[in-house]
Amino acid sequence: MRRIGIDVGGTNTDAVLIEDGKVSGAVKAPTSEDVTTGILDSLKSLSGTGVLNDAGGTLKKLDGVMIGTTHFINAVVQRRSLTKVAALRLGMPASASLPPFCDWPEDLAALVRGGVWMVEGGHEYDGRPFMPLDEAAVTKAAKEMKAAGLKSVGISAIFSPLDPSHERRAAELVAKVIPDAVITCSSDLGRIGLLERENAALLNAALADLSRETIAAFEKAIKDSGIAAPLFITQNDGTVAEAAQARRLPVYSFASGATNSMRGAAYLSGLADAMVIDVGGTTTDVGQLKNGFPREANSVVQVGGVRTLFRMPDLLSIGLGGGSHVQLDPLKVGPVSVGYRLLKEGIAFGGKQLTTTDIAIASGVLTLGDKQKVAHLDAATCKKVFDEAARLAEEAIDRMKTEAGDVPLIAVGGGAFLIPDKLPGVSKVIHVQHGDCANAVGAAIAQVSGECDQIFKDLSRTDALAAAQGIANDRAVAAGAARASLATIESEDMPLAYLPGNSVRVRVRVVGDVAAS
Repeated sequence: MRRIGIDVGGTNTDAVLIEDGKVSGAVKAPTSEDVTTGILDSLKSLSGTGVLNDAGGTLKKLDGVMIGTTHFINAVVQRRSLTKVAALRLGMPASASLPPFCDWPEDLAALVRGGVWMVEGGHEYDGRPFMPLDEAAVTKAAKEMKAAGLKSVGISAIFSPLDPSHERRAAELVAKVIPDAVITCSSDLGRIGLLERENAALLNAALADLSRETIAAFEKAIKDSGIAAPLFITQNDGTVAEAAQARRLPVYSFASGATNSMRGAAYLSGLADAMVIDVGGTTTDVGQLKNGFPREANSVVQVGGVRTLFRMPDLLSIGLGGGSHVQLDPLKVGPVSVGYRLLKEGIAFGGKQLTTTDIAIASGVLTLGDKQKVAHLDAATCKKVFDEAARLAEEAIDRMKTEAGDVPLIAVGGGAFLIPDKLPGVSKVIHVQHGDCANAVGAAIAQVSGECDQIFKDLSRTDALAAAQGIANDRAVAAGAARASLATIESEDMPLAYLPGNSVRVRVRVVGDVAAS
Protein backbone atom coordinates (compact mmCIF):
# COMPACT_ATOMS: atom_id res chain seq x y z
CA MET A 1 0.00 0.00 0.00
CA ARG A 2 1.35 3.42 -0.98
CA ARG A 3 -0.91 6.39 -0.34
CA ILE A 4 -0.76 10.13 0.20
CA GLY A 5 -2.93 11.51 3.01
CA ILE A 6 -3.74 15.23 3.11
CA ASP A 7 -5.71 17.05 5.80
CA VAL A 8 -6.76 20.67 5.36
CA GLY A 9 -7.05 22.29 8.79
CA GLY A 10 -7.90 25.83 9.82
CA THR A 11 -4.19 26.63 10.33
CA ASN A 12 -2.08 24.05 8.47
CA THR A 13 -2.45 21.67 5.55
CA ASP A 14 -0.60 18.44 6.39
CA ALA A 15 0.53 15.80 3.90
CA VAL A 16 2.07 12.38 4.52
CA LEU A 17 3.20 9.43 2.42
CA ILE A 18 2.42 6.01 3.88
CA GLU A 19 4.36 3.09 2.41
CA ASP A 20 3.98 -0.51 3.62
CA GLY A 21 2.45 0.59 6.91
CA LYS A 22 5.06 3.25 7.73
CA VAL A 23 5.21 7.04 7.42
CA SER A 24 7.87 7.69 4.75
CA GLY A 25 7.52 11.47 4.72
CA ALA A 26 5.47 14.21 6.37
CA VAL A 27 5.21 17.95 5.69
CA LYS A 28 3.18 20.96 6.83
CA ALA A 29 2.17 23.96 4.74
CA PRO A 30 0.05 26.93 5.88
CA THR A 31 -3.57 26.58 4.80
CA SER A 32 -4.32 29.05 2.03
CA GLU A 33 -7.48 31.14 1.80
CA ASP A 34 -8.56 29.23 -1.31
CA VAL A 35 -7.46 25.91 0.31
CA THR A 36 -6.44 24.36 -3.05
CA THR A 37 -3.17 26.35 -3.10
CA GLY A 38 -2.34 24.91 0.34
CA ILE A 39 -2.87 21.38 -1.03
CA LEU A 40 -0.61 22.11 -4.02
CA ASP A 41 2.05 23.59 -1.71
CA SER A 42 1.95 20.57 0.60
CA LEU A 43 2.27 18.17 -2.37
CA LYS A 44 5.22 20.21 -3.71
CA SER A 45 6.87 20.12 -0.27
CA LEU A 46 6.32 16.36 -0.02
CA SER A 47 7.76 15.91 -3.51
CA GLY A 48 10.71 18.12 -2.52
CA THR A 49 11.68 15.67 0.24
CA GLY A 50 12.28 13.03 -2.47
CA VAL A 51 9.97 10.41 -0.93
CA LEU A 52 7.62 10.39 -3.95
CA ASN A 53 10.37 9.29 -6.39
CA ASP A 54 12.17 5.98 -6.68
CA ALA A 55 15.97 5.59 -6.94
CA GLY A 56 15.87 6.44 -10.66
CA GLY A 57 13.96 9.67 -10.02
CA THR A 58 10.68 8.32 -11.47
CA LEU A 59 7.45 9.16 -9.64
CA LYS A 60 6.33 6.14 -7.59
CA LYS A 61 2.99 4.49 -8.40
CA LEU A 62 0.40 5.53 -5.80
CA ASP A 63 -2.73 3.62 -4.76
CA GLY A 64 -4.65 6.78 -3.89
CA VAL A 65 -4.69 10.33 -2.59
CA MET A 66 -6.92 10.77 0.47
CA ILE A 67 -7.99 14.33 1.30
CA GLY A 68 -9.77 15.50 4.44
CA THR A 69 -11.35 18.94 4.14
CA THR A 70 -13.22 21.44 6.32
CA HIS A 71 -14.65 23.13 3.18
CA PHE A 72 -18.20 21.90 3.57
CA ILE A 73 -18.83 22.32 7.28
CA ASN A 74 -17.17 25.77 7.14
CA ALA A 75 -19.60 26.78 4.38
CA VAL A 76 -22.56 25.98 6.65
CA VAL A 77 -21.06 27.55 9.78
CA GLN A 78 -19.89 30.68 7.93
CA ARG A 79 -23.07 30.93 5.78
CA ARG A 80 -21.26 31.10 2.44
CA SER A 81 -21.15 29.33 -0.95
CA LEU A 82 -24.56 27.69 -0.37
CA THR A 83 -27.05 26.81 -3.12
CA LYS A 84 -30.80 27.56 -3.00
CA VAL A 85 -32.68 24.31 -2.41
CA ALA A 86 -36.13 23.03 -3.36
CA ALA A 87 -37.49 21.01 -0.42
CA LEU A 88 -39.93 18.25 -1.42
CA ARG A 89 -41.54 16.34 1.45
CA LEU A 90 -43.69 13.25 0.97
CA GLY A 91 -45.87 13.00 4.06
CA MET A 92 -49.10 14.93 3.72
CA PRO A 93 -51.47 15.38 5.38
CA ALA A 94 -49.73 14.26 8.60
CA SER A 95 -46.69 16.56 8.67
CA ALA A 96 -48.22 19.89 7.59
CA SER A 97 -47.69 21.63 10.93
CA LEU A 98 -43.86 21.33 10.82
CA PRO A 99 -42.73 22.19 7.28
CA PRO A 100 -39.13 21.85 6.03
CA PHE A 101 -36.72 24.51 7.45
CA CYS A 102 -39.07 25.10 10.43
CA ASP A 103 -36.29 24.61 13.01
CA TRP A 104 -33.41 26.26 11.08
CA PRO A 105 -31.75 29.50 12.20
CA GLU A 106 -33.54 32.18 10.18
CA ASP A 107 -30.37 33.61 8.59
CA LEU A 108 -29.36 30.18 7.24
CA ALA A 109 -32.91 29.30 6.14
CA ALA A 110 -33.12 32.59 4.21
CA LEU A 111 -29.96 31.64 2.27
CA VAL A 112 -30.95 28.04 1.50
CA ARG A 113 -34.75 27.97 1.26
CA GLY A 114 -35.63 28.12 -2.45
CA GLY A 115 -39.14 26.79 -1.95
CA VAL A 116 -41.11 24.14 -0.06
CA TRP A 117 -43.46 21.56 -1.60
CA MET A 118 -45.38 19.00 0.50
CA VAL A 119 -47.36 16.19 -1.15
CA GLU A 120 -49.02 12.93 -0.12
CA GLY A 121 -46.79 9.89 0.35
CA GLY A 122 -44.54 8.13 2.87
CA HIS A 123 -44.75 4.95 4.93
CA GLU A 124 -45.80 3.82 8.41
CA TYR A 125 -43.20 2.67 10.96
CA ASP A 126 -43.95 -0.96 10.04
CA GLY A 127 -43.32 -0.36 6.31
CA ARG A 128 -46.96 -0.08 5.15
CA PRO A 129 -47.69 2.88 2.80
CA PHE A 130 -48.97 5.80 4.87
CA MET A 131 -50.55 7.37 1.78
CA PRO A 132 -50.10 6.50 -1.91
CA LEU A 133 -47.49 8.72 -3.56
CA ASP A 134 -49.26 11.56 -5.37
CA GLU A 135 -47.21 11.42 -8.57
CA ALA A 136 -49.19 14.18 -10.28
CA ALA A 137 -48.46 16.54 -7.37
CA VAL A 138 -44.74 15.64 -7.52
CA THR A 139 -44.61 16.40 -11.25
CA LYS A 140 -46.48 19.70 -10.69
CA ALA A 141 -43.99 20.62 -7.92
CA ALA A 142 -41.07 19.79 -10.22
CA LYS A 143 -42.47 22.13 -12.92
CA GLU A 144 -42.74 24.91 -10.33
CA MET A 145 -39.16 24.26 -9.19
CA LYS A 146 -37.98 24.49 -12.79
CA ALA A 147 -39.89 27.77 -13.29
CA ALA A 148 -38.20 29.15 -10.16
CA GLY A 149 -34.77 28.20 -11.55
CA LEU A 150 -34.05 25.66 -8.79
CA LYS A 151 -31.70 22.82 -9.69
CA SER A 152 -30.79 21.44 -6.26
CA VAL A 153 -33.54 19.33 -4.68
CA GLY A 154 -33.82 17.64 -1.27
CA ILE A 155 -36.47 14.89 -1.05
CA SER A 156 -37.67 13.43 2.26
CA ALA A 157 -40.45 10.99 3.12
CA ILE A 158 -41.87 9.67 6.37
CA PHE A 159 -39.93 6.55 7.48
CA SER A 160 -38.04 6.39 4.18
CA PRO A 161 -35.05 4.49 5.73
CA LEU A 162 -37.45 1.55 6.07
CA ASP A 163 -38.79 1.82 2.52
CA PRO A 164 -37.14 4.37 0.18
CA SER A 165 -39.40 3.56 -2.80
CA HIS A 166 -41.44 6.80 -2.61
CA GLU A 167 -38.31 8.95 -2.47
CA ARG A 168 -36.75 7.04 -5.36
CA ARG A 169 -39.89 7.40 -7.50
CA ALA A 170 -40.21 11.11 -6.67
CA ALA A 171 -36.55 11.60 -7.67
CA GLU A 172 -37.28 9.94 -11.05
CA LEU A 173 -40.27 12.22 -11.63
CA VAL A 174 -38.28 15.37 -10.72
CA ALA A 175 -35.38 14.28 -12.97
CA LYS A 176 -37.78 13.90 -15.93
CA VAL A 177 -38.84 17.55 -15.55
CA ILE A 178 -35.40 18.94 -14.54
CA PRO A 179 -32.81 16.62 -16.19
CA ASP A 180 -29.82 18.53 -14.78
CA ALA A 181 -31.17 18.63 -11.20
CA VAL A 182 -28.89 17.49 -8.36
CA ILE A 183 -31.19 15.43 -6.12
CA THR A 184 -30.54 14.29 -2.54
CA CYS A 185 -32.82 11.59 -1.08
CA SER A 186 -32.90 11.62 2.73
CA SER A 187 -32.91 7.80 2.83
CA ASP A 188 -29.31 7.87 1.51
CA LEU A 189 -28.25 9.69 4.68
CA GLY A 190 -30.65 8.12 6.84
CA ARG A 191 -31.66 7.32 10.25
CA ILE A 192 -35.18 7.31 11.61
CA GLY A 193 -36.39 10.81 12.61
CA LEU A 194 -38.00 12.86 9.85
CA LEU A 195 -36.97 16.44 10.65
CA GLU A 196 -33.33 15.66 11.49
CA ARG A 197 -32.91 13.37 8.47
CA GLU A 198 -34.61 15.92 6.23
CA ASN A 199 -32.31 18.64 7.58
CA ALA A 200 -29.25 16.57 6.68
CA ALA A 201 -30.63 16.07 3.15
CA LEU A 202 -31.34 19.80 2.73
CA LEU A 203 -27.84 20.72 3.96
CA ASN A 204 -26.40 18.19 1.52
CA ALA A 205 -28.44 19.69 -1.34
CA ALA A 206 -27.28 23.19 -0.36
CA LEU A 207 -23.67 22.07 -0.80
CA ALA A 208 -24.20 20.67 -4.34
CA ASP A 209 -22.39 23.43 -6.27
CA LEU A 210 -19.59 23.86 -3.70
CA SER A 211 -19.04 20.09 -3.65
CA ARG A 212 -18.70 19.90 -7.43
CA GLU A 213 -16.30 22.86 -7.58
CA THR A 214 -14.20 21.81 -4.58
CA ILE A 215 -13.66 18.21 -5.64
CA ALA A 216 -12.90 19.33 -9.22
CA ALA A 217 -10.26 21.70 -7.75
CA PHE A 218 -8.78 18.84 -5.69
CA GLU A 219 -8.60 16.64 -8.80
CA LYS A 220 -6.90 19.46 -10.73
CA ALA A 221 -4.38 20.02 -7.89
CA ILE A 222 -3.45 16.33 -7.94
CA LYS A 223 -3.17 16.29 -11.75
CA ASP A 224 -1.09 19.51 -11.76
CA SER A 225 1.30 17.83 -9.32
CA GLY A 226 1.91 15.08 -11.86
CA ILE A 227 0.27 12.42 -9.68
CA ALA A 228 -1.88 9.80 -11.41
CA ALA A 229 -3.90 8.23 -8.61
CA PRO A 230 -7.59 8.00 -7.66
CA LEU A 231 -8.94 10.67 -5.30
CA PHE A 232 -10.78 9.79 -2.11
CA ILE A 233 -12.41 12.17 0.36
CA THR A 234 -12.41 11.33 4.07
CA GLN A 235 -15.74 10.81 5.86
CA ASN A 236 -16.80 11.60 9.41
CA ASP A 237 -16.77 7.95 10.56
CA GLY A 238 -13.04 7.50 9.97
CA THR A 239 -13.35 6.08 6.48
CA VAL A 240 -13.11 7.40 2.88
CA ALA A 241 -15.35 7.51 -0.18
CA GLU A 242 -14.45 7.76 -3.85
CA ALA A 243 -14.57 11.30 -5.21
CA ALA A 244 -17.82 10.65 -7.12
CA GLN A 245 -19.58 9.40 -3.96
CA ALA A 246 -18.20 12.28 -1.87
CA ARG A 247 -19.33 14.77 -4.52
CA ARG A 248 -22.88 13.38 -4.17
CA LEU A 249 -22.95 13.31 -0.35
CA PRO A 250 -20.65 16.11 0.93
CA VAL A 251 -22.30 16.24 4.39
CA TYR A 252 -20.54 12.98 5.22
CA SER A 253 -17.27 14.93 5.42
CA PHE A 254 -18.54 17.07 8.35
CA ALA A 255 -16.12 16.69 11.32
CA SER A 256 -13.85 14.41 9.27
CA GLY A 257 -10.70 16.31 10.32
CA ALA A 258 -10.99 15.37 13.99
CA THR A 259 -12.00 11.83 13.02
CA ASN A 260 -8.87 11.52 10.84
CA SER A 261 -6.74 12.59 13.80
CA MET A 262 -8.32 9.94 16.02
CA ARG A 263 -7.78 7.20 13.43
CA GLY A 264 -4.21 8.43 12.95
CA ALA A 265 -3.67 8.41 16.72
CA ALA A 266 -4.85 4.79 16.90
CA TYR A 267 -2.56 3.82 14.02
CA LEU A 268 0.55 5.61 15.31
CA SER A 269 0.13 4.45 18.93
CA GLY A 270 -1.08 0.90 18.27
CA LEU A 271 -3.95 1.45 20.72
CA ALA A 272 -7.52 0.63 19.68
CA ASP A 273 -9.22 1.85 22.88
CA ALA A 274 -8.13 5.18 24.40
CA MET A 275 -9.03 8.83 24.78
CA VAL A 276 -7.61 11.13 22.09
CA ILE A 277 -6.93 14.84 22.35
CA ASP A 278 -6.20 16.56 19.04
CA VAL A 279 -4.77 20.05 19.56
CA GLY A 280 -4.78 21.97 16.30
CA GLY A 281 -3.94 25.57 15.59
CA THR A 282 -7.42 26.85 16.39
CA THR A 283 -9.38 24.22 18.35
CA THR A 284 -8.87 21.14 20.47
CA ASP A 285 -11.08 18.10 19.86
CA VAL A 286 -11.50 15.37 22.47
CA GLY A 287 -13.00 11.98 21.65
CA GLN A 288 -12.81 8.31 22.51
CA LEU A 289 -11.55 5.41 20.41
CA LYS A 290 -13.49 2.14 20.45
CA ASN A 291 -12.03 -0.70 18.34
CA GLY A 292 -9.79 1.83 16.59
CA PHE A 293 -12.68 4.05 15.45
CA PRO A 294 -14.19 7.17 17.08
CA ARG A 295 -17.18 6.62 19.35
CA GLU A 296 -20.27 7.81 17.49
CA ALA A 297 -22.76 10.34 18.81
CA ASN A 298 -26.11 8.68 19.43
CA SER A 299 -28.02 11.90 19.90
CA VAL A 300 -28.96 14.83 17.69
CA VAL A 301 -25.92 16.79 16.47
CA GLN A 302 -26.21 20.47 15.60
CA VAL A 303 -24.33 21.70 12.51
CA GLY A 304 -24.36 25.48 12.11
CA GLY A 305 -27.46 25.60 14.35
CA VAL A 306 -29.33 22.91 12.35
CA ARG A 307 -30.42 19.70 14.10
CA THR A 308 -29.22 16.59 12.25
CA LEU A 309 -29.21 12.89 13.06
CA PHE A 310 -26.71 10.95 10.99
CA ARG A 311 -23.38 9.34 11.70
CA MET A 312 -21.14 11.86 13.47
CA PRO A 313 -18.23 11.29 15.88
CA ASP A 314 -18.94 12.06 19.54
CA LEU A 315 -16.55 14.99 20.03
CA LEU A 316 -16.09 17.91 22.36
CA SER A 317 -14.38 20.93 20.79
CA ILE A 318 -12.89 23.79 22.80
CA GLY A 319 -11.14 26.97 21.68
CA LEU A 320 -7.58 25.95 22.51
CA GLY A 321 -4.75 25.55 20.00
CA GLY A 322 -1.26 26.49 18.92
CA GLY A 323 -2.51 29.82 17.58
CA SER A 324 -4.73 30.71 20.57
CA HIS A 325 -4.56 34.32 21.78
CA VAL A 326 -2.97 34.64 25.23
CA GLN A 327 -3.94 37.44 27.62
CA LEU A 328 -1.69 37.70 30.67
CA ASP A 329 -3.58 40.05 33.00
CA PRO A 330 -6.09 38.67 33.78
CA LEU A 331 -4.90 35.31 32.46
CA LYS A 332 -6.91 33.99 29.52
CA VAL A 333 -6.02 31.42 26.85
CA GLY A 334 -8.25 31.23 23.72
CA PRO A 335 -10.88 30.75 22.42
CA VAL A 336 -9.87 33.27 19.69
CA SER A 337 -6.99 32.13 17.44
CA VAL A 338 -4.79 33.70 14.78
CA GLY A 339 -5.38 30.51 12.71
CA TYR A 340 -3.39 30.26 9.49
CA ARG A 341 -1.98 33.79 10.10
CA LEU A 342 0.27 32.49 12.92
CA LEU A 343 3.48 33.01 10.93
CA LYS A 344 2.53 36.68 10.39
CA GLU A 345 0.80 37.66 13.64
CA GLY A 346 2.68 35.68 16.33
CA ILE A 347 5.24 37.74 18.28
CA ALA A 348 8.09 35.28 17.60
CA PHE A 349 7.45 35.77 13.88
CA GLY A 350 7.44 39.58 13.95
CA GLY A 351 3.73 40.12 14.69
CA LYS A 352 2.03 41.72 17.68
CA GLN A 353 -0.33 39.01 19.01
CA LEU A 354 0.85 36.82 21.91
CA THR A 355 -0.04 33.18 21.25
CA THR A 356 0.48 29.82 22.94
CA THR A 357 3.16 29.09 20.30
CA ASP A 358 5.09 32.19 21.46
CA ILE A 359 4.90 30.84 25.04
CA ALA A 360 6.24 27.44 23.88
CA ILE A 361 9.10 29.13 21.97
CA ALA A 362 9.99 31.29 24.99
CA SER A 363 10.10 28.24 27.27
CA GLY A 364 12.23 26.21 24.85
CA VAL A 365 9.53 23.64 24.05
CA LEU A 366 9.51 24.66 20.36
CA THR A 367 12.39 25.83 18.16
CA LEU A 368 10.61 28.12 15.72
CA GLY A 369 10.71 31.81 14.82
CA ASP A 370 12.99 34.25 16.68
CA LYS A 371 13.38 33.37 20.36
CA GLN A 372 14.83 36.85 21.05
CA LYS A 373 11.44 38.42 20.26
CA VAL A 374 9.85 36.49 23.17
CA ALA A 375 12.79 36.72 25.58
CA HIS A 376 10.75 39.05 27.86
CA LEU A 377 8.45 36.13 28.80
CA ASP A 378 9.89 34.63 32.00
CA ALA A 379 9.56 31.00 33.16
CA ALA A 380 6.85 31.80 35.74
CA THR A 381 4.66 33.47 33.10
CA CYS A 382 5.10 30.54 30.70
CA LYS A 383 4.22 28.05 33.47
CA LYS A 384 1.01 29.95 34.26
CA VAL A 385 -0.09 29.78 30.62
CA PHE A 386 0.77 26.07 30.32
CA ASP A 387 -1.12 25.34 33.56
CA GLU A 388 -4.22 27.13 32.24
CA ALA A 389 -4.04 25.18 28.95
CA ALA A 390 -3.71 21.93 30.93
CA ARG A 391 -6.75 22.88 33.05
CA LEU A 392 -8.86 23.45 29.93
CA ALA A 393 -7.72 20.12 28.47
CA GLU A 394 -8.34 18.23 31.73
CA GLU A 395 -11.88 19.60 31.97
CA ALA A 396 -12.66 18.58 28.37
CA ILE A 397 -11.24 15.05 28.87
CA ASP A 398 -13.27 14.59 32.05
CA ARG A 399 -16.47 15.56 30.24
CA MET A 400 -15.85 12.98 27.47
CA LYS A 401 -14.79 10.00 29.61
CA THR A 402 -17.31 7.19 29.96
CA GLU A 403 -15.65 5.39 32.88
CA ALA A 404 -14.62 6.51 36.35
CA GLY A 405 -11.09 5.07 36.34
CA ASP A 406 -7.94 6.45 34.75
CA VAL A 407 -7.66 5.98 30.98
CA PRO A 408 -4.78 6.29 28.49
CA LEU A 409 -4.68 9.52 26.48
CA ILE A 410 -3.06 9.94 23.06
CA ALA A 411 -2.07 13.58 22.41
CA VAL A 412 -1.76 14.54 18.73
CA GLY A 413 -1.90 17.64 16.55
CA GLY A 414 0.46 20.53 15.96
CA GLY A 415 -0.46 22.04 19.35
CA ALA A 416 0.08 18.84 21.38
CA PHE A 417 2.95 20.61 23.18
CA LEU A 418 0.20 22.15 25.35
CA ILE A 419 -0.65 18.73 26.86
CA PRO A 420 1.57 17.84 29.87
CA ASP A 421 2.90 14.33 30.57
CA LYS A 422 0.61 13.95 33.59
CA LEU A 423 -3.07 14.82 33.92
CA PRO A 424 -5.64 13.87 36.60
CA GLY A 425 -7.89 11.00 35.47
CA VAL A 426 -5.34 9.90 32.84
CA SER A 427 -3.26 6.75 33.37
CA LYS A 428 -0.69 7.68 30.75
CA VAL A 429 -0.21 10.54 28.27
CA ILE A 430 1.18 9.20 24.98
CA HIS A 431 2.93 11.55 22.53
CA VAL A 432 3.54 9.67 19.27
CA GLN A 433 6.05 10.18 16.47
CA HIS A 434 4.44 12.11 13.56
CA GLY A 435 1.62 13.03 15.97
CA ASP A 436 1.60 16.58 14.56
CA CYS A 437 0.42 15.05 11.25
CA ALA A 438 -1.92 12.42 12.76
CA ASN A 439 -4.83 13.89 10.80
CA ALA A 440 -3.08 13.25 7.46
CA VAL A 441 -1.98 9.79 8.65
CA GLY A 442 -5.60 8.98 9.51
CA ALA A 443 -6.65 10.09 6.04
CA ALA A 444 -3.96 7.97 4.36
CA ILE A 445 -4.82 4.73 6.18
CA ALA A 446 -8.61 5.14 5.97
CA GLN A 447 -10.84 2.29 4.88
CA VAL A 448 -14.30 2.37 3.27
CA SER A 449 -17.49 1.86 5.28
CA GLY A 450 -21.12 0.87 4.79
CA GLU A 451 -23.97 1.15 7.27
CA CYS A 452 -27.53 -0.12 7.66
CA ASP A 453 -30.00 1.17 10.27
CA GLN A 454 -33.45 -0.26 9.54
CA ILE A 455 -36.51 -1.92 11.06
CA PHE A 456 -37.17 -5.46 9.84
CA LYS A 457 -40.56 -7.13 10.15
CA ASP A 458 -41.64 -10.80 10.19
CA LEU A 459 -38.03 -12.03 10.26
CA SER A 460 -36.19 -14.00 12.92
CA ARG A 461 -33.40 -12.14 14.74
CA THR A 462 -30.78 -14.13 12.79
CA ASP A 463 -32.40 -13.36 9.43
CA ALA A 464 -32.82 -9.66 10.31
CA LEU A 465 -29.13 -9.41 11.25
CA ALA A 466 -28.16 -11.18 8.04
CA ALA A 467 -30.36 -8.86 5.95
CA ALA A 468 -28.83 -5.75 7.59
CA GLN A 469 -25.34 -7.19 7.10
CA GLY A 470 -26.05 -7.67 3.40
CA ILE A 471 -27.29 -4.09 2.97
CA ALA A 472 -24.27 -2.66 4.84
CA ASN A 473 -21.88 -4.80 2.76
CA ASP A 474 -23.48 -3.68 -0.52
CA ARG A 475 -23.27 -0.01 0.53
CA ALA A 476 -19.59 -0.38 1.42
CA VAL A 477 -18.81 -1.98 -1.95
CA ALA A 478 -20.76 0.78 -3.72
CA ALA A 479 -18.59 3.33 -1.87
CA GLY A 480 -15.38 1.68 -3.14
CA ALA A 481 -14.55 -1.17 -0.73
CA ALA A 482 -13.18 -4.58 -1.71
CA ARG A 483 -15.90 -7.07 -0.73
CA ALA A 484 -13.43 -9.76 0.40
CA SER A 485 -11.90 -7.39 2.99
CA LEU A 486 -15.14 -6.36 4.73
CA ALA A 487 -15.32 -6.71 8.52
CA THR A 488 -18.14 -5.80 10.92
CA ILE A 489 -17.13 -3.22 13.54
CA GLU A 490 -20.58 -2.50 15.02
CA SER A 491 -23.73 -4.58 15.26
CA GLU A 492 -26.74 -3.97 17.48
CA ASP A 493 -30.36 -5.05 17.41
CA MET A 494 -33.35 -3.93 19.43
CA PRO A 495 -36.72 -5.79 19.48
CA LEU A 496 -39.60 -3.31 19.15
CA ALA A 497 -42.31 -4.80 21.37
CA TYR A 498 -44.86 -2.09 20.52
CA LEU A 499 -44.83 -2.91 16.79
CA PRO A 500 -46.74 -5.77 15.20
CA GLY A 501 -45.14 -8.66 13.32
CA ASN A 502 -42.00 -9.46 15.37
CA SER A 503 -40.31 -6.16 14.44
CA VAL A 504 -36.65 -5.53 15.23
CA ARG A 505 -34.43 -2.51 14.61
CA VAL A 506 -30.95 -3.49 13.44
CA ARG A 507 -27.88 -1.32 12.98
CA VAL A 508 -24.76 -2.76 11.36
CA ARG A 509 -21.56 -0.96 10.29
CA VAL A 510 -18.83 -2.60 8.24
CA VAL A 511 -15.43 -1.41 6.98
CA GLY A 512 -13.15 -2.74 4.27
CA ASP A 513 -10.00 -1.86 2.37
CA VAL A 514 -10.17 0.35 -0.70
CA ALA A 515 -10.69 -1.81 -3.80
CA ALA A 516 -7.82 -1.83 -6.28
CA SER A 517 -8.49 0.70 -9.02
